[in-house]
Amino acid sequence: MKDKLLLDAFSALSLGVILVDAHYRIALWNAWLEAHTGRAASDTVGEDFFTVFPDLAYHRVGDAIRQAIGHNLSALLSQSLHRSPFPLYAEPARPTARLSQAVTIVPLGDAERYCLIQIVDVTAAVRRESLLRDQAHELLAQSLSDGLTGVGNRRYFDICIEREWRASKRNNKSLSLLIIDVDYFKLYNDCYGHQRGDECLQQIAAAMRSALENPNDILFRYGGEEFCALLPETRSADAVELAEKLRTRVQMLDLPHISSPDGIISVSIGVASHCQKNHTEYGQLIQSADNALYEAKRAGRNSVRVSATFRKFMPFQSAPGV
Repeated sequence: MKDKLLLDAFSALSLGVILVDAHYRIALWNAWLEAHTGRAASDTVGEDFFTVFPDLAYHRVGDAIRQAIGHNLSALLSQSLHRSPFPLYAEPARPTARLSQAVTIVPLGDAERYCLIQIVDVTAAVRRESLLRDQAHELLAQSLSDGLTGVGNRRYFDICIEREWRASKRNNKSLSLLIIDVDYFKLYNDCYGHQRGDECLQQIAAAMRSALENPNDILFRYGGEEFCALLPETRSADAVELAEKLRTRVQMLDLPHISSPDGIISVSIGVASHCQKNHTEYGQLIQSADNALYEAKRAGRNSVRVSATFRKFMPFQSAPGV
């Protein structure tokens, strides 16, 4: 009576229960396992565990069973390392992905040793954790990207330039910065309206982002019609070459701007690179790029200029409208 009551109790549990004796024969196989393996207890009780589950013979599960029977040691399998060791399915007749499992292995008995294996279906919890993780990543991405253009926002720029500045100082590597301003953009908004202005910024951002070939280079919307590009491990000459490429890509969009001398949308770009001698903090790098941008505007806009600190090392400077 007691044995039947105990068996009924094990069968009523909403988790898998397997009892293995000292000879690795299955002594108990509950109803939950029948439902998720498609194998009846009558087909498994008395069978060798490793015959029923041959893939687990040299798995962490097999090692834990041998440790439990031979050395009276319990084990809790890591879900991250052993998510689905047993072939368990929501519908064994139509198996798809295995259930995610939490497995506990406990030694029982003294004179006659047994091993109790408990298997809990944690699929819902794993799915929920994955969903929460994805949502957290999405919220983080949203908090670091500009809602209009999809490039990095000012907050993300502040994070990245501090990180890359430290890496540049630590590894004595180059770091360059481009500050990019859309020429006569206030006049564009006045002439075409803010909706067209937003569409214009979106096209400019897309054109410049597609021109960045190094996966470590990041484009940001710095504010209003101003963008910037952070270029880790990029020397001054290469930064100027990329800046000219960005300027040309925007010009090639051929977006009409009747209030601009060139008749189309263009950008001016200031370039600065990390100088160990002249820059002691990244704010100075930003200021150098901003000064170079001011020079580009004074030169007639639609041009690239380099911070005066580095001009003597540069092979060329683009002329206005070139």
